[in-house]
Amino acid sequence: MITLNDVQKKYSSEVSIGPVTLQIPSGGITALVGPNGAGKSTMLTMVGRLLGIDSGSIEVAGYDVSKTNSKDLAKIVSILRQENHFVTRLTVRQLVGFGRYPHSKGRLTTADEEIISRSIDFLDLSELEGRYLDELSGGQRQRAYVAMVLAQDTDTVLLDEPLNNLDMKHSVIMMRHLKRAAAELNRTIVIVLHDINFAGHYADYICAMKQGKVVEFGTPERIMCDEILTDVFETPVRVIAGPEGPLAVYY
Repeated sequence: MITLNDVQKKYSSEVSIGPVTLQIPSGGITALVGPNGAGKSTMLTMVGRLLGIDSGSIEVAGYDVSKTNSKDLAKIVSILRQENHFVTRLTVRQLVGFGRYPHSKGRLTTADEEIISRSIDFLDLSELEGRYLDELSGGQRQRAYVAMVLAQDTDTVLLDEPLNNLDMKHSVIMMRHLKRAAAELNRTIVIVLHDINFAGHYADYICAMKQGKVVEFGTPERIMCDEILTDVFETPVRVIAGPEGPLAVYY
């Protein structure tokens, strides 16, 4: 479980995040949604301690994020930000191997190699593990980064817009892999999404943010309705019954 108690981050008198009080249940996928500038990525990076908080507290699996030793925290929670581009030429396997650093400190054991292979297989990258990242398509490269995070072998995984710059096909492939990771690997996945329909279809919970605050939290069945989405996104949204669940129409 991830618990935020009165968390605030102030950038100026006009721009701030919070106060946020929220409990994200263990297991499944929780999608953070909302308009640009709502504070989604900021909240995610605060949970992952890549950004400090000004007040309040954040706990992940009972550990206070602000007080837990960095090497211990890296075995509890992993995070993939949008700025995940390596300038060094790496193969897929070398990249995924970085996920084991909190455990191996660069000296990979047989057990580490097995976890790396398992993560590569899970993301259907086995045939590509010897290829360099700059030889991959955008979708393949993004799957390699997610495999790296899964190889870190933490119960909690934070992903900041992993569908960014992916087309429909590769976005669907990515979300299916993440759904499997939550179910089969028993991971708690918190993901920032811009497409409300992906959140409605794949997430177990949706956290809707607006102007730095959490305005709604619940199952997709509760959040996917005209009134809530119209208010959150400040544009007319109509939710219709699709062939596999509710769909938001907003054009």
